[in-house]
Amino acid sequence: MSMIQNSYQNEAIVYLIPTPIGNLEDITLRAIEILKKVDVIFCEDTRVTSLLLNYLQIKKTLYSSHKFNEDKNETKFLAYLKEGKSIGIVSDRGTPIISDPGYFLVQTAINHGYAVVGLPGPTAFVPALIMSGLDPQPFYFYGFLHNKDSKRKEEMKQLIDFPHTMIFYEAPHRIQKTLHQMYEIFGNRKICIAREISKKFETIYRGTISEILNLSDDMKGEIVLLVEGNKNPDKKIQIGVIEHVNLYVKEGLSTMDAIKKVSKERGMNKKDVYQVYHHLNEER
Repeated sequence: MSMIQNSYQNEAIVYLIPTPIGNLEDITLRAIEILKKVDVIFCEDTRVTSLLLNYLQIKKTLYSSHKFNEDKNETKFLAYLKEGKSIGIVSDRGTPIISDPGYFLVQTAINHGYAVVGLPGPTAFVPALIMSGLDPQPFYFYGFLHNKDSKRKEEMKQLIDFPHTMIFYEAPHRIQKTLHQMYEIFGNRKICIAREISKKFETIYRGTISEILNLSDDMKGEIVLLVEGNKNPDKKIQIGVIEHVNLYVKEGLSTMDAIKKVSKERGMNKKDVYQVYHHLNEER
């Protein structure tokens, strides 16, 4: 495998082509040109990509390629490249590989010495970040947290001390649960939720976790969740608020004294600690 890629010196090129995340007019002129140019397209869902290509009046051979079958496409993928064919990779929306399929095929191309060219274009977390009002840099793009509650909480605990703005993708059916867990583990930080970016019903929510929780009951569409980093990163606390309070209660402190101590150690308002502790304990 060569360490240096000269992107445009070969016929057989793999193009990573970003597609609109909402408004179809967001596609770039170059993306349209490359979609017309490539010999074949490997896409997350052929039905979704067909809708875009029909809109653009482009006809291409499409192959379904997602996280459950990417490895099975390897032989077919390499056969096209060996014939000197150019290949496009697209996901349903946004930029391939960014919380979307494509990584396996890109690794396959690189390992066999073929050029991989990534086009600039739509990806949901960038407009969400610049609209959020949170500190824009440095930032940490995390993508999707784990589906399983216990593992999701463990992932959050690993991020407690992270000092920079964190960006997550989230599904509407679990946004409330995720916010409740963040409220418990991170405390009442500033957040932003950007939903349905570039679509007719685009909505941006800015406030603290407790404020946004009251607005997230019937949230629909595609969601980007941004969370303020830890402003007291020197505090090495790797447990949630409830566990922290209960730790001092077990040591003999009253609930109120434990809440006071936790608020001081975590750099949180005492009222916020009280609210997290009693609200989430009542839900359990």
